[in-house]
Amino acid sequence: MSVLVYTESENGKFKKNAFEVASYAAEVAKQMGTTATAVSFNANDNESLGNYGISKVLNISNDKLTTFNAKAFASSIRQAAEKEGAKVMILSSSTDTKFLAPLLAGHLKAGYVPNVVAAPESTAPFTVKRTAFSNKGFAFSEISTEIKIVGVSNNSFGLHENNTTATVENFDATVSDADFSTKSVEIDKVVGKATIADADIVVSAGRGMKGPENWGMIEELADVLGAATACSKPVSDLGWRPHGEHVGQTGKPVASNLYIAIGISGAIQHLAGVSSSKVKVVINSDPEAPFFKAADYGIVGDAFEVVPQLIEKLKEFKAQNA
Repeated sequence: MSVLVYTESENGKFKKNAFEVASYAAEVAKQMGTTATAVSFNANDNESLGNYGISKVLNISNDKLTTFNAKAFASSIRQAAEKEGAKVMILSSSTDTKFLAPLLAGHLKAGYVPNVVAAPESTAPFTVKRTAFSNKGFAFSEISTEIKIVGVSNNSFGLHENNTTATVENFDATVSDADFSTKSVEIDKVVGKATIADADIVVSAGRGMKGPENWGMIEELADVLGAATACSKPVSDLGWRPHGEHVGQTGKPVASNLYIAIGISGAIQHLAGVSSSKVKVVINSDPEAPFFKAADYGIVGDAFEVVPQLIEKLKEFKAQNA
């Protein structure tokens, strides 16, 4: 009766959150005196999960499942859970898994708690700490169902190496046409850049940039830092930047190690979506901007003067420490 964890991948490569949920599953398994088993889809490097405490990997190799489909993936993971007799399942709290988890919980009649930020307080009763009230507080939730599903908030538990030899088994999950009643017709991907979900650093900008023609310095700063670029909702609504870059409560959540907000006032919806970031830096010409109250570091100044100087200093620092 192992702890089962779904590890997300793309184009055969595991995402960063796959290793974080693997680390979390290994810790839960340790508390429960059992082992951790992973479920992967068309992944190429399954053995690498052993570096984070996974002792067995069930790899589902199926061309129909190369693109995420919540219904088909939930059905496949359910079959893996039944095979393993798993009573505890670990997922990330990514956009995809938040679609998948309710379906999986329905299949298994399981209790589901998302946005968990720490290892269980207790496994009997099974109690976890999660964010609440748009990340303004925490709640301790007890899962009393026989089968339990935990969604781990990105960048909260961290990566913990725990070298284990992972045995890999091919698992033939049965999927039917009914599992594909909902299909993806178009996928908008960021190409050649760090993605918002996986990036350790995110550089975000708002209407203070005055127009899309001024985004060059935002992209240059992101390039120097190896960061992903993002924007506020008004910017994506105006068509200055792709909707895939919109972060906040109504866009993509951000849980990076460093979040730099440039020319963003800090509406409550935006703050709620980025509050899980560990360090927040704000650059804004308005000293009364709400974002300053949530920032760890703030610079009151014109972004068109501050950002070029910041880029220059960072380049100098990198050259001196190369």
